[in-house]
Amino acid sequence: MSIVALAMSCILQAAAQTAPAAGDSLEAHLGRGYDALKQDRYEAAAGEFRAALAIDPTLVLRARFPLAVALFEMHNNAEARREFEAVRAQVGDHPNITYYLGRLDLEDNNFPSAIRNFTKAAAKPPFPDTAYYLGFAYFKQGDLASAEKWLKQAQEATPQDARVPYQLGLVYHKLGREAEAKKAIALSSELRQRDNHESALRQECSQKLQQGSREEAHAICDQLYDPDNADKLTELGTLYGQYGDAEAALKPLRRAAELAPQSPQTQYNLSMAYYQLGQFEQARAPLSNALKRWPDLFQLNALYGAVLAKLGEDAAAYQALRHAHELNSQDTGTAEMLYALTRGLGQKSQQAKQFEEARRYFAEAAKLHPEDPEPHRHLAEIYNAMGHAPEANAEQQEADRLAKNFVKPQ
Repeated sequence: MSIVALAMSCILQAAAQTAPAAGDSLEAHLGRGYDALKQDRYEAAAGEFRAALAIDPTLVLRARFPLAVALFEMHNNAEARREFEAVRAQVGDHPNITYYLGRLDLEDNNFPSAIRNFTKAAAKPPFPDTAYYLGFAYFKQGDLASAEKWLKQAQEATPQDARVPYQLGLVYHKLGREAEAKKAIALSSELRQRDNHESALRQECSQKLQQGSREEAHAICDQLYDPDNADKLTELGTLYGQYGDAEAALKPLRRAAELAPQSPQTQYNLSMAYYQLGQFEQARAPLSNALKRWPDLFQLNALYGAVLAKLGEDAAAYQALRHAHELNSQDTGTAEMLYALTRGLGQKSQQAKQFEEARRYFAEAAKLHPEDPEPHRHLAEIYNAMGHAPEANAEQQEADRLAKNFVKPQ
């Protein structure tokens, strides 16, 4: 399933009628929604996207579309269709939308409509299995020639998918081509056995990596390398990354990013491997490209900010981390990086006598670390330089008050 996968329950329908909690921004709801989505916490994600829509109902692609996918994942087909149709009314027959509408048509046994929708999606397939579902719809409609055509295209697009030769076997059987039917069914069985073998290899790979024997682990894990399967490459790279072997992770993740350039997850994984290896310039490009398509993913913004900070681009890093913090204010690592950058930019502005800009930075730093007296000391100095004595005195008093109990982190 793609990164855009959510779910919804009846409980959240009631939550959708409730106004968002005070202090929860649009960005925070979107960020938490995408974060929950990544972790397959579908109900939580759906609630966040509904809250985002309550604030801004015009967020058709950023919130309503993933909400529609949520309903689809929960098999709430009628409501899912309503949401997808609402999105289509705004953006037209986008392949992502017609794909899901086709899936819903199949659930409803409406094969003519499924064929129409999947045909539109197949012009620019949003998911690798688009051709498979179109072939399946034609088979159910009884158009065996078209079913064979699209299932053969599916076999080229997803040669490891055991469903495709199995369905082709059924087509050949209906056509009376028994030799081809047996061959296709045998291939499907072989692919399923291969999947079982690879599952066992992944388990052994994980065990070897956990034991710390990298040479032995590589001998096992590298058998999982499939240069034409982005999902398997991502899984292999992620396995390496989980056990701190970023160098080994780089090869499969780089190839996965080539195969799936539109996937934010593959770009994030590749950038993380580069970041862990200290190759910050290489880490920048995949994140920059992914953020153009997915500007509200917390993980992308947080890592991008960290990369830019390592490259010494403090102003750009500040913007990325600030947005990441808006999306997920609970992440302490991001908050700490943002605080350090904000304080540093404030000091530079103060030294350059850009006092209003410096004041803004230190006021923000004070909100990020309300227990730290340092931002208030700088604010006192800035207000003095600006000739605002009452504000300067208030900030100095606040700094003195906080200093009595403040313990500086090690």
